[in-house]
Amino acid sequence: MVNLIKTTDRQAIYELLKMDQTVDLIIPRGGEGLIRTVVEHSKIPVMKHDKGICHTYIDESADIEMAEEIALNAKVQRPSVCNAMETLLVHTSLAATFLPRFAKRLQAAGGTIYGCEKTLALLQGEMDALLPAEESDWYAEYLDLRLAVKIVASMEEAIKHIEVYGSEHSEAIVTRDHPRAMRFLNEVDASAVFINSSTRFSDGFQLGLGAEMGISTSRIHARGPMGLTALTIAKFIVLGDGQVRS
Repeated sequence: MVNLIKTTDRQAIYELLKMDQTVDLIIPRGGEGLIRTVVEHSKIPVMKHDKGICHTYIDESADIEMAEEIALNAKVQRPSVCNAMETLLVHTSLAATFLPRFAKRLQAAGGTIYGCEKTLALLQGEMDALLPAEESDWYAEYLDLRLAVKIVASMEEAIKHIEVYGSEHSEAIVTRDHPRAMRFLNEVDASAVFINSSTRFSDGFQLGLGAEMGISTSRIHARGPMGLTALTIAKFIVLGDGQVRS
């Protein structure tokens, strides 16, 4: 059954959130403010479509051209959505080769970089739209063409950064080293992890789930991109012939 609540009065939302005898699940689709309000006021379980602070880590063994295309797609193709990259992590051994090329293309697309000290030193004179990153930038979901960039000394540092600042939404690594890719896959806690691919694929339709209901960052039941089947629950049916429990 599908019903439309025709009123535009926001008070109706608060009334709806109290109807735990009628409504089984709330799936808020919108900005962080909406989701926070729903979670704070709901008496009904909420499937949180939380903010996406998505990272792409360019590993020391990455193919430079592949890394450039993946990072640009993750940020530029549609920057206003939750699966767009918000922070780029680059291994120090590739930074001098990769970052100037990437920065020029990002700036040509209208982008701005908020960089760590090493990034600022490397890109000074290479890019006009360059600003120092503050602590708040590592937590930022920009939802536009702004990008935080950090040069890291190791994959361990990249994983630690994601652990501290990530939102457990979608994370990616670009590498030609299979064991390192598998380690990243196993150690990064996120609802979707990508190897040599853009975080923009973190989408129910793209993953073959049909119409997407949301991308859950919850730790119970459905997690990650959700189709309709993710909303199903178990029903136990027992056919007996007089059995009793002793």
